[in-house]
Amino acid sequence: MIISKKLHKLIADQEGWTRRMFEEGIKIKKQYGEDNVYDFSLGNPDTEPPKDLQKTLAETLIHPERGMHRYMTNSGYEEVRNEIAGYLRELYGLPFGSSQVFMTTGCAGGLNILLKSILNKGDEVLVPSPFFWEFKNYIDNHGGVIKLVKSKEDFQLDIDRIERAITAKTKVVLLNSPNNPTGAVYNEKSLKGLAGVLKQKRQEGQEIYVIADDAYRKIVYNGIKLPNLFKLYDLVMAVTSHSKDLALPGERIGYIAISPRIKERDLLVSALMISMRTLGFVNAPALFQRVVGKFQRTSVSIDDYQEKRDALYEILMEAGFECVKPMGAFYMFPKSPIPDELEFVRALQREERIMVVPGRGFGKKGYFRIAYCVPLATILKSRDGFIRIGKKFIQR
Repeated sequence: MIISKKLHKLIADQEGWTRRMFEEGIKIKKQYGEDNVYDFSLGNPDTEPPKDLQKTLAETLIHPERGMHRYMTNSGYEEVRNEIAGYLRELYGLPFGSSQVFMTTGCAGGLNILLKSILNKGDEVLVPSPFFWEFKNYIDNHGGVIKLVKSKEDFQLDIDRIERAITAKTKVVLLNSPNNPTGAVYNEKSLKGLAGVLKQKRQEGQEIYVIADDAYRKIVYNGIKLPNLFKLYDLVMAVTSHSKDLALPGERIGYIAISPRIKERDLLVSALMISMRTLGFVNAPALFQRVVGKFQRTSVSIDDYQEKRDALYEILMEAGFECVKPMGAFYMFPKSPIPDELEFVRALQREERIMVVPGRGFGKKGYFRIAYCVPLATILKSRDGFIRIGKKFIQR
């Protein structure tokens, strides 16, 4: 067999549900026409990057600096990291410097080099569930063991469960807030509770690190402010991507922010540099490093996403679904009206040409994910299909 046994098992286990539904959506669109298929499968923003960013990109290309496409230090351009550090000082009220910023190829690249740098074989990483499935692969890539911890019914952290899940092998708690797939934003009470548990473990001689996947940090609704995790706990590293907030998913650009309160931060940066090279990333894209440094205080329109969230939520409520209203990101995670959510997802696809992702793709059977980063017209046109399927499966 040409492929490895490990990859063969991943294929056989059908783990890539998001991509699978996306690919099926492409086939159905060819059959029925793109306007007649309502594809909510992939978190691929339909919006364009901010116009000022596009203008800066064009000017950077028209008036290039000599050598701007060459290699630089693995951590990225010093001037860009200084720009980002200034933003982080404002945001978190801590003395971030350029040495605590490491440019990466998006969140995926950042998480992989970070996990490779800190995990020993067999180290456990606690992940609240539902969760972004690729976390499992990233952890496994570097010898770690994922340990899922169920969240509460409203998808907030269950601190008691997290505390019980900690063992002598626990090295990391990996958080994603705003969350994919639920849209939940972890509140300050739960994060303070987590910090309290981890501080107690530290007094007992065990250091546990928090890694925050901040891909959706700027996409929050109704004026919510995210708790300052860097102030609540000291052993924190946040991985940021500009795929969502600046609508640049194909450009693969982001960074790791390392808490200035981590004593071994210089050693960590050295490890990140080696991990960057050994994994083949080498450095974050040079062109987009120069561009995004200037746009740390910018994002795509949050009002547009909130309008889409509200429209979709209203449709689901009208159709009779149960759903926790998301407070961030651009995902909704309704409860399936039948226990086998895959059967329901297939019916939704077959009967109404509505493409969503089964909850088992996020570690939570009995639910399904809707990515509403699509044109508002698509959401509104899907209403009749959701109403009909609701009548069939719910209101009977």
